[in-house]
Amino acid sequence: MSVVSFTGSTSVGKGLYENAATTVKKIVLELGGKSPMIYLKGGDLQMAVEAAASTVLDNQGQTCSALSRLLVPKDDLEETKHIIKKYYQDIVIGDPTQKETRVGPMVSKDQMERVLNYIQKGTEEGAQVLVGGHRLPDKGYFVEPTVFVNVDNQMTIAQEEIFGPVLVVITYDSVEEAIQIANDTIYGLSGAVVGPQEEAIAVAKKIRTGNVTVNGGDRSAKAPFGGYKQSGIGRENGLFGLEDYLEVKAIFK
Repeated sequence: MSVVSFTGSTSVGKGLYENAATTVKKIVLELGGKSPMIYLKGGDLQMAVEAAASTVLDNQGQTCSALSRLLVPKDDLEETKHIIKKYYQDIVIGDPTQKETRVGPMVSKDQMERVLNYIQKGTEEGAQVLVGGHRLPDKGYFVEPTVFVNVDNQMTIAQEEIFGPVLVVITYDSVEEAIQIANDTIYGLSGAVVGPQEEAIAVAKKIRTGNVTVNGGDRSAKAPFGGYKQSGIGRENGLFGLEDYLEVKAIFK
């Protein structure tokens, strides 16, 4: 049996899928994401903001499972802005070899320009830059960590994987709308919910994504990792990850 296993962008994964079809090879794909963090009334807003922000700051946001869409109730937007501004003001950007550095350069010039183009697209479509939004003058491919507010989920920055230090904040009026927004994307790799435990679990079950963290729950290396929709096919880790490399045989005697 031949198995092709690939981790990378959705566009490359689609090409591999097409090529694998010609010889009916089995394929395992772990691809892109545009994962939501949903904050529910009664939860820890500080936790929700910091959890989402950390995923787009670590590795400069070049992480497929980054929680790059933060969904909050409309009347919690101002408090969310306050927490974001306070959190981002202490971030150290610079030499990644230095212990105090939180955000380093992008992996390449092309990736830096890609991220900057998305930031420009966001402002052109009407989103508001709350923090950041620029290339930094330091030597290297540095993009200032950026947060957008006044974002509609149909905007490019809310639909496409930026793969950079960019977070978008989207507001909602009801929990049902939050779930609809969370699922309104071609991706389904990761996600998170912060709120009253039972309600948060109920919401997590309705998010069409392969992995959901509830109230900062610990992940396990034995748990399957992989996505729905255009975030991939198959799973990594644990028994589910091994099963992708096996074939079932029935013997009758």
